[in-house]
Amino acid sequence: MTLRNPTFPRTTRYRVIAVIAAVLSVVAAIAFASVPQQAHAASLTQVTGFGTNPTNLNMYVYAPDRLAARPALLLMIHYCTGTASAVHNGGGRDYVSAADRYGFVIVYPEATRDGRCFDVSTQNALRRNGGSDSTGIMSMVSHARQRYNVDPSRIVVSGISSGAMMTNVLAAEYPDVFSAASAFAGVPAGCFATTDGSLWNSQCSGGTLQKTPQQWGDQARAMFPGYTGAYPRMQLWHGTNDTTLAYPNFGEALDQWTNVHGVSRTPVSTDQPQSNWTRTRYGATGVVEGISAQGTGHDVPTAGMVSRAITFLGLDRPGTDPTTTTTTTTTTTTTPPPSGGCAVTASVNAWNTGLTETITITNTSTTAVNGWQLQFTLPGGQVITGGWSATYSPASGQVTARNVNYNPQIPPNGSISIGLQATHTGNSAAATGFSLNGAVCGVR
Repeated sequence: MTLRNPTFPRTTRYRVIAVIAAVLSVVAAIAFASVPQQAHAASLTQVTGFGTNPTNLNMYVYAPDRLAARPALLLMIHYCTGTASAVHNGGGRDYVSAADRYGFVIVYPEATRDGRCFDVSTQNALRRNGGSDSTGIMSMVSHARQRYNVDPSRIVVSGISSGAMMTNVLAAEYPDVFSAASAFAGVPAGCFATTDGSLWNSQCSGGTLQKTPQQWGDQARAMFPGYTGAYPRMQLWHGTNDTTLAYPNFGEALDQWTNVHGVSRTPVSTDQPQSNWTRTRYGATGVVEGISAQGTGHDVPTAGMVSRAITFLGLDRPGTDPTTTTTTTTTTTTTPPPSGGCAVTASVNAWNTGLTETITITNTSTTAVNGWQLQFTLPGGQVITGGWSATYSPASGQVTARNVNYNPQIPPNGSISIGLQATHTGNSAAATGFSLNGAVCGVR
């Protein structure tokens, strides 16, 4: 959480924050008291030595007893004055219940500075690999990906207040890592920027920092210069009575993410999932979603919100429950790879009108491939809505996937995995016709 009135002395401000946090904890406990609790051996565990950590963050992980063979990963980020334990046992408790059911991993960053807010303000915080909190958080994600054999197509992020602000920043800085995001009472990425080293921006918190959608979109894109790939699907929650991070920030954030995704600010649908909620969706596939909670203040999430976020983030998709049979299908073709060339394995996980596809590229030659492009053809009716570990263009038909800055080389006899998320109209088959830098690849 954060404070609205910047004229308070710092000690007074943090005392008020603590009071607000205590109220939030009580509200969260009441809201989630009706959720049946079960005893589990799994517990919240601190992890040390997880990688580059310039701002001395703590890392905690919750891995359920029955972990999926290829689990999703949820990055859950706390509010100011919060802790990993507070959000794990409070407002994010429904995420934990879902993790127990579907077998996904939850990673909790924990701020250690005075006030326990995350840095979404300084120059280093607002650029990819800049050396502030976001750098340490991404080290946690990388560590968990390797430790738990995480499905790279299902890495998602959610946060509350300060954590929601960081959720927006991470979605802008690392769009090639996250497939979806859900932010509870945040602000647009970059809105809290300061020039004096402070972590507080009164204009933004008060809802008076307003820009055009293009300006907000440009600010998000500037956090990862040169990136041309897809961005995460974005879900935004905000209470109309929020006086901590004022309600106008909700509209500014919708301006930002509809512009980033290149979709109209005019919603394609409007409904009321709950009596005091108004949900608007943007783009043909609802790539951006906003939920306005009438009469609600800064004390979110309230009952029912996290369950909606779980669905939006794809954490309850078929095939993720470790107690059921997976729906994943893998292409199997006996065509051998060309001598001194490449080989590809493609795996599709499909549901309703959507799918993810993981593509593993193996360099079967005796020399490294430096700077690669993989061409392939998507079946008719499939349209790419997101991706990871590569940039993709165009979104349908004959597609070219290009390396990103951290995986430009495929060593001899080495492999890399990339992937995409797409909609389909009935044909959920894998892509075909693979070629690497012009050389035809065999399909395994």
